[in-house]
Amino acid sequence: MKLFSKLKTRILGFLPSILAIVIGLLFGLVILLISNPSQAMGGFSTILTGALHDMRSIGRVMYFASPIILTGLSVGFAFQTGLFNIGTPGQFIVGAFGAVIVGIKFPQLGGGHWIVALLASVLFGALWALLPGILKAFANVHEVISSIMMNYIGMYLVNYLVQNTIYDRLRNQSIAVAKSAVIPKWGLDKLFPRSNVNAGFFIAILAVIIIYIILKKTTFGYELKAVGFNRDASKYGGINERRSIVLSMVIAGALAGLGGGLLHLAGTGKYIEVIDVLAAEGFTGIPVALLGMSNPIGILFSGLFIGFLTVGGDYLQLYDFVPEVIDIIVASIIYFSAFALIIKDVIQRRRLRMGGEKEQ
Repeated sequence: MKLFSKLKTRILGFLPSILAIVIGLLFGLVILLISNPSQAMGGFSTILTGALHDMRSIGRVMYFASPIILTGLSVGFAFQTGLFNIGTPGQFIVGAFGAVIVGIKFPQLGGGHWIVALLASVLFGALWALLPGILKAFANVHEVISSIMMNYIGMYLVNYLVQNTIYDRLRNQSIAVAKSAVIPKWGLDKLFPRSNVNAGFFIAILAVIIIYIILKKTTFGYELKAVGFNRDASKYGGINERRSIVLSMVIAGALAGLGGGLLHLAGTGKYIEVIDVLAAEGFTGIPVALLGMSNPIGILFSGLFIGFLTVGGDYLQLYDFVPEVIDIIVASIIYFSAFALIIKDVIQRRRLRMGGEKEQ
């Protein structure tokens, strides 16, 4: 009975996300019907099945999902510890710069070059989240304000650093990293031929497992969540709440930075472009975390789902639709997921009220 009750609770916990996905997809179908009624059903079918077209498409889903799983973990981890890390775009691009600069400047590292470059992305992302964490812990500056500020500082700083260190003037972007810094395929190129998927997907899964263990199975994770739930009570209980807040932001930043490293060391022609635009992968982490209910396992599947939609949307042009329709669908899912969270909160309050009435 306990197992059944636990399973039921978990299913109900993800029900809002499932409802948001269904409603968002139906909204996308309406958009397709309005745009081109004769091709709408074919286009909608392609969205749902295009990513399963062949092994290459499945590999592309895994490739697209890898960095956004990390940014989703970043947002979800912070949210689980009572913080809203909206600074993922800045942490992502600063982490990417760390990976790229090491990937270009230290080819003498040989076989371990890509590992060191990824570790640099983790370090740079963590450092970029340090200041918002300190401001929150010691001055009670809201992390949303400080992390938004750090997004733009990070974007302009990376543009400046790229132009002065690793700049390709002809293409207005960073130069290519050394081959030794490219993340290896580990046989995935044979399983998913002609796709860009690499060992980064396994690294993303490993990060999911580690964060899950930290949050669910360790005293450290319990302390971080306790501080997020009630900072004053945690302090009274002997927890160093300032240290916990700073560490929560640093870990979140490290995850986002790793996402930047995975994307820019994939060897797929992805460079740091010198443009005044925040990294889209950073913001995509927010809906990924929302759909995954900030649960690491849920974030893994929601990241794959967003990647699934992205790849399916690439085939929409066969039906005379622009790929931006997918952006509309994803935005709709995000919008409805917010409503779904409100509905979940109402249901939980009602259940608690009913439970209290029964006890009386």
